[in-house]
Amino acid sequence: MRHVFSTIFCICLLTLFSGANANSQTIRVNQERLAGLIQELSTYGKNAAGGSDRVAYSVHDIAARKFVIKKMTELGLDVSVDFAGNIIGKKFGTNPNLKPIAFGSHIDEVPNGGDYDGPVGSMSSIEVVQTLLENKTVTQHPLEIIIFTNEEGGVVGSRALAGQLSPEALLTKSSSGLTQAEGIKAVDGNPDRIPEVKKEKGAYAAFLEFHIEQGGNLEREGVQIGVVEGIVAIEWWQFTFKGFANHAGTTPMNMRKDPMLPAARFILAVNEIVKSYEGAQVGTVGKIEAFPGAGNVIPGEVSLNLELRDLSSEKIWNIYNVLAAKAQEFAEASGTEVSIAHQEVASKPALANPAIQKVIEQSARELGLSTMYLPSGAGHDAQEMARLAPIGMIFIPSRGGISHSPEEYSSPENIANGANVLLQTILRLDKELP
Repeated sequence: MRHVFSTIFCICLLTLFSGANANSQTIRVNQERLAGLIQELSTYGKNAAGGSDRVAYSVHDIAARKFVIKKMTELGLDVSVDFAGNIIGKKFGTNPNLKPIAFGSHIDEVPNGGDYDGPVGSMSSIEVVQTLLENKTVTQHPLEIIIFTNEEGGVVGSRALAGQLSPEALLTKSSSGLTQAEGIKAVDGNPDRIPEVKKEKGAYAAFLEFHIEQGGNLEREGVQIGVVEGIVAIEWWQFTFKGFANHAGTTPMNMRKDPMLPAARFILAVNEIVKSYEGAQVGTVGKIEAFPGAGNVIPGEVSLNLELRDLSSEKIWNIYNVLAAKAQEFAEASGTEVSIAHQEVASKPALANPAIQKVIEQSARELGLSTMYLPSGAGHDAQEMARLAPIGMIFIPSRGGISHSPEEYSSPENIANGANVLLQTILRLDKELP
């Protein structure tokens, strides 16, 4: 009898779970309304060239933030602005003892930027909550939308939440011309109380960020949803090749100590060696300077930067070691010298939680959307939030792989796809997370 009862009980549980899951799958965001939100937000800071000048702390940013707060308030969220200027909209769950599931992005842009970078994730977060309310779907976990302060100028808001925003950083200038401290005041924060913004590790059950890819992988492969494996580490070095400056017309070729020669060979080696490794690592020499820098003078010194990015710090350093040896080899062959300076770490890797990656993939597939796993080569607020909670990121295609440009574009269909994946991921995590 007990065995029969247990069997019936399990069947009932499975039926209830399947029914709840099927019901959640019927919920969809309103694509037209979401497109309208993004379009309305884009009017704040639109310039004559069609780009966006909504840089953090500017009058356009302040006006857009009021728009966001208004939309959150209309949904009945508990809306606040923390001391770092982050906008936080809270929706209470049925179990107040559970940690919140947080999600969001940013609305500030680079100068003459596009309309989709952070706004897609930010407006989709608002749309997701509106969809839940319209469908009378209540989660067990509290939900928090976070619109972060000044992502483009150094992930300021998320760094504050993670306890990584130093007093020195508050003195740096932002694109608006204000210091970070002045800007935070302008958006109703309080730079003197930044330490109080810090959250402890485990403060959130999970953090999710939906974003345009800002690259061309998804479009090239014809894939609708990117499941982000993590946000890459970035390391910088400065290589300085030293020779002897001399007259370009009177110094024979075989008597020169020209540092431009090993520098040129090194740049080619970066391309060849980085590509020789398996994976999605990238290497760039984006700046080169010759001294004294005259057209009729053989340079005495050539300085260039090397940037390496990958999810694995170990791989980055392995590639660097090979390149450093090559630089030394090229310098010796040309009768010059090379010195190398490791610059401050730009960012450490932030790996997405494997379980959350799977939930994102499952949510997409049940929506009939194709997926691929890929790293994020750009920095995001999720990188700092990984210090506090397990993270997941959802990407959608960027037309032409273009971002930080007025030409930046993602279709309304792709945006709605990503927002629906975000919605379903939240609902799944609400059932699965403690």
